Amino acid sequence: MKDRIRFKNHPIHPMLIPLPIGLWIFSLAADIIFRAGGNPSWSTVAYYSMAGGILGAILAAIPGFLDYLDMGPSRVKQVATQHMLLNVGALVLFIINFMIRGGGDPTAVTPFVLSIIGVLGIIASGWLGGHMVYVHGMAVDETEVCAPVEGSHAHAVKR
Repeated sequence: MKDRIRFKNHPIHPMLIPLPIGLWIFSLAADIIFRAGGNPSWSTVAYYSMAGGILGAILAAIPGFLDYLDMGPSRVKQVATQHMLLNVGALVLFIINFMIRGGGDPTAVTPFVLSIIGVLGIIASGWLGGHMVYVHGMAVDETEVCAPVEGSHAHAVKR
């Protein structure tokens, strides 16, 4: 099932998702380092990593949502709906978290808990995204997957 939002035949949404995932996980890691007695600058690192993750998530959501709108009713669309709702929930949590941190106490527990919940949400969402690709073939062009490599003696694999 080939998605439509592509650049040079590569789906854009999967290209963009590592940015928010990495930044939000790194933000949580910076929080843990800070709480474990690290330099207070780790709290600042967590804050700005979170901000970058929010911007990256919004950027990644645009082609993801356009791909979603292009899907017809199917089992993969049901999985995509769960994936989208988890991502939107994580984004909302991180926005709230970012706003709380903006003028708050860096040792407050609530932002740290929101980060943990948000990261757990994106882990679950990432699992669903992988499920869409590896089980349902979302964003996979079967003509490319099954084609033999030019110059090789390999035969196309039937799916």
